[in-house]
Amino acid sequence: MSRTQVNVAILGATGRVGQELLKVLEQRDFPVAKLTLLASARSKDASVTFKDKSYQVQEPSEAAFKDVDIVLSSAGEAISMQWVPIAVAQGAVVIDNTNAYRMDPEVPLVVPEVNAHALHQHKGIIANPNCSTAQLVVVLKPLHDAAGLKRVIVSTYQSVSGAGKEAMDELELQTRAVLNNEEYKPQVFQRQIAFNLIPHIDKFLDNGYTKEEMKVVNESRKMLEIPDLPITCTAVRVPVVISHSESLTIDLQRPLSPAQAREILADSPAIEICDKPEDSCYPTPVDAAGEDPVFVGRIRRDTSSDTGLNMWVVADNLRIGAALNAVRIAEYLTSHDLLKRKTATAQQEGS
Repeated sequence: MSRTQVNVAILGATGRVGQELLKVLEQRDFPVAKLTLLASARSKDASVTFKDKSYQVQEPSEAAFKDVDIVLSSAGEAISMQWVPIAVAQGAVVIDNTNAYRMDPEVPLVVPEVNAHALHQHKGIIANPNCSTAQLVVVLKPLHDAAGLKRVIVSTYQSVSGAGKEAMDELELQTRAVLNNEEYKPQVFQRQIAFNLIPHIDKFLDNGYTKEEMKVVNESRKMLEIPDLPITCTAVRVPVVISHSESLTIDLQRPLSPAQAREILADSPAIEICDKPEDSCYPTPVDAAGEDPVFVGRIRRDTSSDTGLNMWVVADNLRIGAALNAVRIAEYLTSHDLLKRKTATAQQEGS
């Protein structure tokens, strides 16, 4: 069989998502011809292993993007704003994991299982959605196709890994301090995260919502192509290391029974149903960590609405909300001949 070999650069290679990107590329045997690892000056010359080969990390530069086909960017919004246009000018297609380009009308915001068709209109930059939004739209899309969305209410329970490695370290150190009756003042979070919940992710806006909550609202509308979808969100940080959970209340244009909803969602290759509460079968963050599916359980009628359903959704935020989704986009681009520049097609033997 033949596979197009692709020159790949990872911008932010030493960060938590960057490391997950490398893991997913290797697990899915993505056809990497040449790998370039880019990070800030403090990580320069660090050594990273990929497929049993050691790679040296370098600082971003215009020359570093030469002959690169796909850039997977996860280095932060400011870094993306600086280097993504340079990478595109060099001929690369950039899949950006930051908030820098998500709401740009010229940039596709994509979860392939939801709106892969938008990739055919890309102009060199493709945005990866917010981690909470990614798992949400995977569930909303098939239900919308079946019965039409009327209103969505979502409360998120987001793990500390969504705030980066320093946040993960803070949870560990603060938990130890609390258990030992020692003081550990918050440095990453606004309040104590150990044994606590914080209803505050990102900055508060003039409308009383946080920026994180409005990302869920606006990004969902864009990917589902329902600009006036009534949707509201409350985002909460919880003392969990990996995986985001969401409580959904969905009002539909036409009623669906819980059994019908289970059948519709089970047909999606990206969703795994775990919904036998009588046997304690429902998804939890521990179940989802390191896994690819979006897990759905607790599907039931909304007793306050004739057309409403409630459900519980859990996914590994570092995978479906970042690295895995970015690699799936890259796979779609290569399989549909959507790269600006192609490397030679390698002939590989095998069945």
